Amino acid sequence: MALDSHIEKVLWTAGEISDRVAELAAEITSDCSPNSPAPALVGVATGAFVFLADLVRQIKLPISVDFIRADSYGAGTESTGAPRLSLDLKLDVTGKHVILVEDIVDTGSTVASLIAHLEKKGASSVSVCAFLDKPARRKVEFRVVGSGMQCPDYFVVGYGMDFAEAYRNLPYVGVLKPEFYS
Repeated sequence: MALDSHIEKVLWTAGEISDRVAELAAEITSDCSPNSPAPALVGVATGAFVFLADLVRQIKLPISVDFIRADSYGAGTESTGAPRLSLDLKLDVTGKHVILVEDIVDTGSTVASLIAHLEKKGASSVSVCAFLDKPARRKVEFRVVGSGMQCPDYFVVGYGMDFAEAYRNLPYVGVLKPEFYS
């Protein structure tokens, strides 16, 4: 694939990703009681769509799924710190446990604002399941209950994550060469 030449190094292969997503799905399945109301999984569009699709196919519980979109990067490589909600839920989350599914958590600003938004919409509780966690960049603290991989402080793409809407289709997570985003 021509895009492969834009990658400085691969951090996680498709196989490693698949194995970790299966582990996360098993954790969610065991953490949620089959007798309690079905959790709502809310994917943060667009970056989490691949992770969310893989994750929900392996959860062995009744669930509901929806998307929310908060823009904080634009075409840049760093969060603005002021996310803007551009797509809200159609699902009523009143009284439900919501699992917010995110591709990557870095500063925490977007996730913190989405947690507050979901709580205002009446969610009984909100937990966060992030494919990648980048704690070195965290500015807003909260607990990530499910984390796929701890990510070093690189600009990464692939497995749904992008730079200026490109690279989402890579089946692995890799470090984008600086000349392609500088």
